[in-house]
Amino acid sequence: MPVVDHAARHRQFGAADLDAVALGLAIEQRYDVSPAALAFGLRVLTDPAARAQVAELGRKIGRIRPLPAMAMDFEKERALRLLANPPAGRPASRPGAGA
Repeated sequence: MPVVDHAARHRQFGAADLDAVALGLAIEQRYDVSPAALAFGLRVLTDPAARAQVAELGRKIGRIRPLPAMAMDFEKERALRLLANPPAGRPASRPGAGA
């Protein structure tokens, strides 16, 4: 039987690893969250299914506006911008002017 060296080997952490740990600790302290909560936040950012479910929960409890409302707000803002700054060669419409 071959002789196996079972000497303890430890991972070596570089500067980037230590910077990531420091940032994680700073976020935990700043937002008063646990390491598990921060890990779940990272999962939501990277897992499309988790992100979709958390977004749906946010819409259901009123923390996130429903998607159609967000689209309508975008279209409304776009229309207002176009009315205020018409494309070159087209005069701005005047309130009360006949079409």
